[in-house]
Amino acid sequence: MVGFVLELWRRIHRGGFPRLPLKPSMDWTGYYTDYLKTYIERDVQKLTQVGDIISFVNFMTVLAARTGQLLNIASIAREVGVSEPTTKKWVSILEASNTIYLLRPFSLNVTARVVKSPKVYFLDTGLASFLCKWLTLETLQNGAMSGQIFETHVVGEILKSYYNAGKEPPLYFFRNDKAEEVDLLFHQNGTLYPVEIKKTASPNTGDVSTFKLLETVFHSIKIGSGALICTYDKVLPLTDKAKIIPVNWL
Repeated sequence: MVGFVLELWRRIHRGGFPRLPLKPSMDWTGYYTDYLKTYIERDVQKLTQVGDIISFVNFMTVLAARTGQLLNIASIAREVGVSEPTTKKWVSILEASNTIYLLRPFSLNVTARVVKSPKVYFLDTGLASFLCKWLTLETLQNGAMSGQIFETHVVGEILKSYYNAGKEPPLYFFRNDKAEEVDLLFHQNGTLYPVEIKKTASPNTGDVSTFKLLETVFHSIKIGSGALICTYDKVLPLTDKAKIIPVNWL
């Protein structure tokens, strides 16, 4: 179990760009330094002219530190020191170049109590780690943001499975004005399937307690069986409507 978790965090920290997993001896810092330089010079400048490169890299760093959180344009703009329109444009650049993914909230327009802001996820956890200066996997695994980066990894792996199959991911999330949240909702065939993501190896029923909120908010749609994705190593029933799914099944 310890070996599996260590290998998981090694993969999360190293990232998913093909050359890194295939060449374990490749210098991680040097790779991402070169990648960031090339990305800005080639992809960003191709999409739009970014005059202040230093501010743009600072913006990417601020956004990486918020992976797995609600996207707050005003707060990011203040921290970076640029306007909100510029921040929105830069978010669009990262989304268009598949550097980030914006997960939209699910809504049937039934209540104003459901948040409308998307959540932002970096699609490469290695790049997010590099930008945030989590230079070792131990720093990443034991840091205050380890839960967010674990969630980012899980969402990224699920997205890849859909993209590799040539399908559009039917993914959303739920959050109300009391900050009660369901991390992922799969909307398929008129049914919502809830998923919670936690780095715990000791899951309990409280981890999926927010699932019951869905039935009280979305009366006109069926709520299917759910899952808890975590670092436990076996598939087991957690409740009568939710299973434990090991992260290494993704």
